[in-house]
Amino acid sequence: MSIEVRVPTLGESVTEATVATWFKKPGDSVAVDEMLCELETDKVTVEVPSPSAGTLSEIVANEGDTVGVDALLANISEGAGAAAPAPKAEAEKPNEAPTEAANGASGGSVHVMVPTLGESVTEATVSTWFKAVGDTVAQDEMLCELETDKVSVEVPAPAAGTLTEILAPEGTTVDASAKLAVLSSSGGAAAQAAPAAAPAPAGATTPSTGKDIENAPSANKLMAENNMSADQVTGTGRDGRVMKEDVLKALTAPKAEAPSAPAAPRAPVPADDAAREERVKMTRLRQTIAKRLKDSQNTAAMLTTYNEVDMTEVMALRSEYKDLFEKKHGVRLGFMSFFTKACCHALKEVPEVNAEIDGTDIVYKNFVHMGIAAGTPTGLVVPVIRDADSMSFAAIEKAIAEKGKRARDGKLSMAEMQGGTFTISNGGVYGSLMSSPILNPPQSGILGMHKIQDRPMVINGEIKIRPMMYLALSYDHRIVDGKGAVTFLVRVKEALEDPRRLLMDL
Repeated sequence: MSIEVRVPTLGESVTEATVATWFKKPGDSVAVDEMLCELETDKVTVEVPSPSAGTLSEIVANEGDTVGVDALLANISEGAGAAAPAPKAEAEKPNEAPTEAANGASGGSVHVMVPTLGESVTEATVSTWFKAVGDTVAQDEMLCELETDKVSVEVPAPAAGTLTEILAPEGTTVDASAKLAVLSSSGGAAAQAAPAAAPAPAGATTPSTGKDIENAPSANKLMAENNMSADQVTGTGRDGRVMKEDVLKALTAPKAEAPSAPAAPRAPVPADDAAREERVKMTRLRQTIAKRLKDSQNTAAMLTTYNEVDMTEVMALRSEYKDLFEKKHGVRLGFMSFFTKACCHALKEVPEVNAEIDGTDIVYKNFVHMGIAAGTPTGLVVPVIRDADSMSFAAIEKAIAEKGKRARDGKLSMAEMQGGTFTISNGGVYGSLMSSPILNPPQSGILGMHKIQDRPMVINGEIKIRPMMYLALSYDHRIVDGKGAVTFLVRVKEALEDPRRLLMDL
C-alpha cells in the first residue's frame, strides 16, 4: 500500500513553498513522524514528518522545486521492508539521529545532526565542543553547543559509543540539516581502542579535580565569557557538577578583601595600544541585537514622549496585599503586573500602538502578546507573554517569573520570543532615571520604566514628597500620531495612580 506525503498547511496567506532539503532518499526506511524533508516559505521553515512507517519509494518534488499547499511531495510504501534495500546494520533507535552501517564487522555509525533550531532559523555556529575525537560518550551526554541569532542550543549524543569524527569544528557555521559528527555505536571494543590522550577542544575540558564530571554547557560558556576557571566556582549539581546558577552566584558574590599592603603600582612599560587591547568576537546573539536595533532606527520614524507617574497608590496596594497574594498564588506581587495591566488597558483605547506596518497595510492586533525585555549575561532578550490582556495579576506574575528564569538560564525557545505586539522594558532595575527605549520591530510601541525616586511634588497647593517614576513611550510615528502616543501614556499614568480604574475598566 502506498502512502502519499503532501505539503502541510503553511500558515495564513501562505500559498506556496520551496523544497529546501530532503533528509531521506528513495529506498530509505522511515519511521512514523521521522523528518522527511524541510520546506521554506517567505516567512517560516516547515518540517514535513513521515505520516507512516515504511520505505520511501519515490520523491516527487525535488530540492529547489516550488510547491503549493497539499501538493504531492513523495510516496511511501507501507509495511515492513516492502521495498526496502538489502539489509544493513541499523542504529538501535530509528527515531533519533539518522544512521548508516559501519564499514566493519560489527556495530554501526550514528550521525549527529543539527537539532531543530526553531521557526525561521536556518543556520547556527558551533560554539563549543565538550568532547574530542576518541572520547567515549553516553546517550544524551552533551557533545557540543550551537549558537543561533536568538538562543544557544545544546546537542546531546543520540546514542552511546565513541566519537569517531567531528565534521563541524568550533566556529563553523552550519545549516539546519547539517551533520555535526559521527559516533561509533559498536560498544566497548571501539571505546577501549579510543586514544586516551586525544586533545580536547579549547574550553571544553573539565577542571582537574580528579573527578570525571562534565559541567553544564551553559556554565562552561558563561565562565569562558567572564574569564573564570571552574575552580573559582562551587558546583551544586550532581556529583559537584557546575551549573549556570553556580557561575552567576560566583559572579555576584562579594569579592575577597584585598591584602592590607597594596600592591606596588606597575611600572609604565612602553607598548603599542594594540598590545593592551583585547579583541573578542561578538556572539551571534550580540550581532543580531546590534543589527535589529540599528534596523529599527533606520526603518521606523521613531519618536519618544515622556510623562511621570506617582507610584503612591500602587505601592500602598502592593504593601497591603503582597503577603496574602503570595500565600494564595505562590508568587510575589511585583510592579510588572500593574504596568502590564495598565498597558493592556491603554492599548484598547489606542489600538495603533499595538499595530504594525506590513507593506502598505496597517495590521491591528485584537490581542496583546506582551514582550517583557530581560537582561541576561549573554545579552538582551524579549520573552513574550501571550494573550496578556486576558490574564489575571497572578497569571501575569507567574508568567514573568517563569520567563525571566528561563531567560537567565538560557533556556528560552525561539517560539517564546516571537509574536510580541508591544514591549515593556524596565531600566529602573539597573538605576536608570530616564531613557529612550528603541522599538522592537515590527512593533510600533515600547514602554520604558525607570527608577522610583522620591521627589517634591505640589499636591493641592502643598509640597509633598512622593515616589515618582518617569515613563517613556517610544513609538513609530508612521502609524502613531502624537495625540495617540500622549493619550496612551496618560491612560497608563491614570491607571497606575488610581489602580481601581483597572478593576472598573475606566
